Amino acid sequence: MKFAIPTQFGKLCGHFGHCEKFAIVETKDGEILSESYLEPPMHQPGAYPKFLAEHGVNVIISGGMGNRAQALFQQNNIEVCVGVQPDEPVKLVKAYWKGNLATGSNLCDH
Repeated sequence: MKFAIPTQFGKLCGHFGHCEKFAIVETKDGEILSESYLEPPMHQPGAYPKFLAEHGVNVIISGGMGNRAQALFQQNNIEVCVGVQPDEPVKLVKAYWKGNLATGSNLCDH
């Protein structure tokens, strides 16, 4: 399973559209296989969901994301987790696998 985490300064960015890079964490049976970083394409409506789908992402973990972006990720069969507080990408993925990834209110207001 492949996770995308929008990052800024090495931690989850509050809004996925403002990230410096996407951390891509690949797992198998809950074990971390690899962590790499991708430079995002220019921020345009629909660009990030398509870009991450092309890279085989299954889950995006984000602090905030607009409703349209969430719908586009879901159309690309990418699970969306929003309202997550900033932390290191690998820690967030481990929390997801343990079933204790803390989600909450979407940190995005659009």
